[in-house]
Parts: sequence; C-alpha cells; structure tokens
Amino acid sequence: MWSHKDKPQRIVLIQPCCIGDVILATATLKALRRAYEHAHLTWAIGRWSKPAIAHHPLIDAWIDTGDRALPLYTMGDFTRFVWQLRAGQFDLAVSLVRSPLMSLAVGLSGIPIRAGLDSHGRGFGYNVRVPIDPNTPRHEAEIYLDVVRALGIDTADCYANVPISDRDREQVQQKLAKHGISGRFVVINPAGGQNPGMQMDVKRFPPELFATLADRLGLSTVIIGGPKDHTIVDAMIKAMRTPAISFVGSLSFGEIAALATFAQGYIGNDTGLTHLAAATGAKTIMILGPTDPIRYAPYAPNAIAIWKPATVSRGGVRTGSPQSWDWGRDGISVDDAFEQIARFLGLNR
Repeated sequence: MWSHKDKPQRIVLIQPCCIGDVILATATLKALRRAYEHAHLTWAIGRWSKPAIAHHPLIDAWIDTGDRALPLYTMGDFTRFVWQLRAGQFDLAVSLVRSPLMSLAVGLSGIPIRAGLDSHGRGFGYNVRVPIDPNTPRHEAEIYLDVVRALGIDTADCYANVPISDRDREQVQQKLAKHGISGRFVVINPAGGQNPGMQMDVKRFPPELFATLADRLGLSTVIIGGPKDHTIVDAMIKAMRTPAISFVGSLSFGEIAALATFAQGYIGNDTGLTHLAAATGAKTIMILGPTDPIRYAPYAPNAIAIWKPATVSRGGVRTGSPQSWDWGRDGISVDDAFEQIARFLGLNR
C-alpha cells in the first residue's frame, strides 16, 4: 500500500486544460508540495492554460502538452505524451483528468505509482484509483483533492492559490495611475465561456445587465477581457450611464491577477479568469447561470458565488450547453445581484 511517507523524488501533476480547471488544481499542487517539500514537481499543462500559473513558485518544471485540450487525440500526440512521461523518470503521477485515453497514457508511462480519477472504470491505467460518480454534484477542486487524499496526504487549508509577482503589481499600478484611477474601483469581466475544450457562451451574464449593475455599484469600473472580447466589452460600455476604463486585451494573466488585488472587488462569470482572481485572495464574485455553484464556485475563502437556484444538468458542463436557458427568465436579476455584491463588498446600499 502506497503511503505519502514513501517520499517520491520526482512527481508529475497532470491537468492540461483549461484555465479554470488548472486554477482549481492549484489546491492539489499546494497539498503535494506541502507533503513532498523537497521533491521535483513537474506540471503537464497545455499552452492555453500555462500562462495563468507560469510563475507559480511551487512548480519546478513543465511538460508542454500542446494546443489541444488533451494531448491524446492523434496517435502521434498520444505517443509523444507517453514518451514525455517516460523521459521524466517520475516516481509518482497524479492525474486529475477523467479521460480513458489519459489513463491509458499514464498506464503506459512506466511510472511506479499512478494516482488518478476513475469515472465509471475510465481510470484503469492507475494503480491508485479514486472512484467518482459524474452525476453526483461535488466541487471540482474537492474531486481533485480526493486523488492526493488517496495517497494519505493532508489537504486541510488547501485552496486555489496563485501568487503575484512584484513586477506585475508595479505594472498594474502604473497603468492605473496612467488612467487616473486612485480611489476605490471594481473590476468586471463580462466575457468568458470559451476555451480549447468547450464553448459555452450562455454562461455569460448579459453585458447590458453588467452595465446596469456597474452603474448601481457607484464605484469606478475597470472592464477587462481577452483580445477577442472587444465586442462584448464595447456592448457593456455602450449600455453604461457612467464612464468606465477598458483594459480589454491589454493585460497579461499576471497583471489581471494583480489588478484584482487592488480592486474593491472582482466580478465575473463562471470562467477561468474569475477563478484566477479568487486564487489571489482578492474579493471575488462569480455570477453563475446554467452551471452549478456546487461544482464550479471559486475555491477560495474570500470569494462568493451568486446564483438564482435553477434546474441544471447533474452531469455538469460535460453534458454541453443548455438550449433553453434564458437569463431574463432563469438567471439572477440585477437587483438580487446588487444586494449580494454590495453586502459582500461592504458598500452602502
């Protein structure tokens, strides 16, 4: 029977995609590093997600898994990944991926101890299998932590965590000063819902509702988004009655993380950047619609998820986008969102 006291020297943590999942997996990273302080720890991660944690001090090295959500869908990619694992000469693999192809790849890697998720028998390649029922709602971060719990590792106080560099703080301070932002402000990201593994735009709180919410909060508003999010950000700005500053497409992941810590609060959809903000310790609000907060709320002590209880898929986002969702009928109202956010941020209502 494996015990964490056996102290592996080389560990690979496998979670290639996507940004939200990767951020949630940093709780597992913390537990591993705390248990194996002196081990060499490598993260197998995709190019889409790596920038979100590229400077994390608990990680020693990386395996580049490429541009796809998983590096396994062609024979060439599959073979390459198996050889990447073999070349690492790892003692322990910790896989947070449900795919049977990932289970097979890890099984062929020759790594002595292979811990991973076993959803309906898909974890056949692991010798420390953690059974999960995909139709039983549990938080994704808790499911990931179950893998290291199966190794006997203590996971108390292990939350999503992303440290911020001094350079990113300085860069953001300069940008805020350039735009004359010196008082209290909120950061709002109206975008999200798109990554290499899935597109689910229906998760987005409508930009015109974000605009009304921002106006009611009565603070300076900084709006962010990715390089392809100009349309939705412009729609929000156009609907606002008060001026806002847009940093759309102009910030790195590290700068977005730093910006969140300077703000009175960060408000966003169920998306990777909202998880990133929460992982910095910043006050973070996630607005959820057709996805379940039991599964996808921020996994951090200083964050909340707000939601109008609704019927959502028991299987989570893996079942795809709900066709009948309507924010006006099914989602949280601006009034309810404002009340919860104002209370959480300590604003006068």
